[in-house]
Amino acid sequence: MSNAVTLPCLGIVSMARRPKRTAKTKQIPPPTSVGFGMSKRKEPLWQCVEGCGACCKLDKGPSFATPEEIFTDPADVELYRSMVGSDGWCVHFEKSTRKCSIYNERPYFCRVEADVFDKLYGISKKKFNVEACRSCTDTIKSVYGPYSKELGHYNSTVMSSSSS
Repeated sequence: MSNAVTLPCLGIVSMARRPKRTAKTKQIPPPTSVGFGMSKRKEPLWQCVEGCGACCKLDKGPSFATPEEIFTDPADVELYRSMVGSDGWCVHFEKSTRKCSIYNERPYFCRVEADVFDKLYGISKKKFNVEACRSCTDTIKSVYGPYSKELGHYNSTVMSSSSS
């Protein structure tokens, strides 16, 4: 008996047969590699990229959540709002050096950490890395543009330190 299968995109018939399974047939696990290169898919590994500062643009416009939508504590909303300069950038962000003047003492909500993402956005520790990378990518695109050198530098940094 033949197992004829019609391939939808080519419209040809394959006469391939599936091997019969017997008690002695060893199960072969699916390959752990993907694509033509037969290498494992690399997942980006989140890390802060020095000289970026996109997250320090606190007033990002209507496509981003407002402090009132993020924080449940009115004191956090007040602190956040007090940090927004007239140009929308954090008052502690030094544009000439692209560094935070209070980095070691910055508020908890300025820290990209699993516990912070869980508290503010309900993102589990298991999903933190993927969501942190996505969040940074979206923010960098919004602040500097989708073809910016900042986005290129961020992508190459997180992929070069990626987990496989």
